[in-house]
Parts: sequence; structure tokens; C-alpha cells
Amino acid sequence: MGVSDARFLQDLVLYAASAALSCLVLVAGLRHLDPNKAAGKKALEQKKEIAKRLGRPLIQTSPYEDVIACDVINPDHIDVEFDSIGGLEHIKQALYELVILPLRRPELFACGKLLSPQKGVLLYGPPGTGKTMLAKAIAKESGAVFINVRISNLMSKWFGDAQKLVAAVFSLAHKLQPAIIFIDEVDSFLGQRRTTDHEAMTNMKTEFMALWDGFTTDQNARVMVLAATNRPSELDEAILRRLPQAFEIGIPDRSERAKILKVILKGERIEENIDYDHIASICEGYTGSDLLELCKQAAYYPVRDLLDDENNGRRAQNPRPLRQSDLEKAQSISKTSKVARNEYEFNPQSTAWSRSRQPDDYQDL
Repeated sequence: MGVSDARFLQDLVLYAASAALSCLVLVAGLRHLDPNKAAGKKALEQKKEIAKRLGRPLIQTSPYEDVIACDVINPDHIDVEFDSIGGLEHIKQALYELVILPLRRPELFACGKLLSPQKGVLLYGPPGTGKTMLAKAIAKESGAVFINVRISNLMSKWFGDAQKLVAAVFSLAHKLQPAIIFIDEVDSFLGQRRTTDHEAMTNMKTEFMALWDGFTTDQNARVMVLAATNRPSELDEAILRRLPQAFEIGIPDRSERAKILKVILKGERIEENIDYDHIASICEGYTGSDLLELCKQAAYYPVRDLLDDENNGRRAQNPRPLRQSDLEKAQSISKTSKVARNEYEFNPQSTAWSRSRQPDDYQDL
């Protein structure tokens, strides 16, 4: 072999080594830049946990399903049950019969079309009335895998990825069934279709409804879409057709407010002589969320008394139990968010807010 041949062979080896090194660097870089890498790792742990609970092999998923799997909630980790929700007895009973039973006892609903499981349920009503809590309680009571769909996870800068992510929601639910696909504030995702909508959002809505229709015709699929909103009038008519069962979760009445208070204060250090019915009567118009904030505010009074005792030289081990007077005092100085907003909106002295509500003021600008 001549000197030129040896040099050629040496250059060839160096070129091959350089090409191999470049390929390794490129692969490592692509893996580092993979936007789904963290999601895939988290999804793998989720799938292992769910497979262990359900006693089934680990399912095979696509990268798009891995992104959705990060929002899968194991029902064993949900701490909300029907007993954790005060009032709404008739609605809880209806949800148990229409939603939970078909997921837990599918053999009872396998005969005929009239008893086929519900594929879509809508919970609507004012904010703070317990719609999301009901959804979690349904997943807990039914033992179904809870897929909490977030719009941010469905959006992608890559063309066509949004439709693939939407398809992954349903394909993953089918693999993990029984499953509940939950969409909170559904009006922001599946609202009225308008000509001003972005093409990507329109395509995503169309894909979602088409896949949803596929599950409504599959009687064996134990997959249900559960939606919640406080603006049902904003929903698209095609979406309302796919939500045949709708339940209004309204403002609780006096008896329901008393039950909610009992649920909130259960397990707390309170005096035994609290008149829940009286507290409920003075909280007209309060939602469950408002009552929770009221109890939180009242719980500070025992702490304040303890601090006052310490400032006066009297030592105390623990704050005293919560009294009825604490709840009454908190109610007398508190306002619900809705009342506070309305008072501020219609207060003539609130010029910044009130002028923003007067379109005539800007006609001369």
C-alpha cells in the first residue's frame, strides 16, 4: 500500500468517525429539544401507577397520548366524595343512576338501546356552587380514570398537532376505560363557532365533536364526557346536542346551606351548641364557596384571641374552639364576591369602574 492509499484510508476513517460523532450530537440535541420529553417521563409514571391499581399490563401509548396522560388523575387520589358535598341530594341521586352505575355495573345496561350509558353530561350554574367538586366525586364514586382536559395542553405551535392531541384524549380514554373526560369551563373551548374563529381552533372543535360522535355510537365503550360551565348559553348547539343530560347546580337554599356548613365544619374544633340553621338563615345568597370562605374568616377569631391573651401575659396552649358568635361576626363584615362586585359597579363614587361602563362617555373621543 502506497503513501497515498494510506492517507486516503486515514481520511476515510476520520470522515466516518466525524460523521458518527455528528449523528450522535444531533440525536442528543433532538432529544434535549423534544418538547414532550418531560411529559413522556411523567406519563410513564402515571401509567405504571394506573396499571398497578387496575391490575392490568402497562398500556402502549403514543407521544401525543403521553402528553394527555400527564392530566390523568387516579381516582384513588381524589379526596372528594358525595358525602363531602352538602345538599344537592336529588342531583347526586340522579348522577349516581345515570353516570356512576353504568360505569360500575355495565352488565345492567347491556340490554337494548334505552338503557345505554350516558356519553355526555353537563353541569351548569353560578360560580362556586360545587360543579367541579361534583365531577371529582363522580370519578371517585365510579372508580373511573379521570382525564382533566386542559386547553393549554391541546394547543400547539405545530400545524396539525392540535387535532392529534384531541384524538389522543379519546384514544387514551378508550385504553384506560372506564374513564371520564372532564372539561371545566367548557364554554371557553367548545363555545359558539364564529367566522372570526382561528382556523386551528375551528379544526380542533370539529375533531373533538367527530371523535365524540364515534364514542356515542360505540355502546361498549365506558367513556363519558363530563363538562362544567357557568355560561351554558355560550355553548355551541352541536355541543349541547352531545350533552343530553344537563343538571343545574344553583344557589343553595337555607336547608342546603345548613348541610354545607356541617360538612365544612366537620372535624374542626367547634362548640357543640352551634345553630347551623340560624347561620344558614343569615347567609342568604351565599354559595358553597362563599360559605367556605366565611368559615375560614371566622376561624381567625380564636387565633386573634390567643394572640391577645399572650400580649396580656396569659399563656394558652391552643386556640379556643370556634363559636357561633365567630361565624355571626364574620358574616356581618363579609360580603360575597358577587355582592361586592355589584356594589362597586353601581357605586357613583367609583368613577373608574362606572365610567368604564358608560359607552356614551367615549363618543366624543
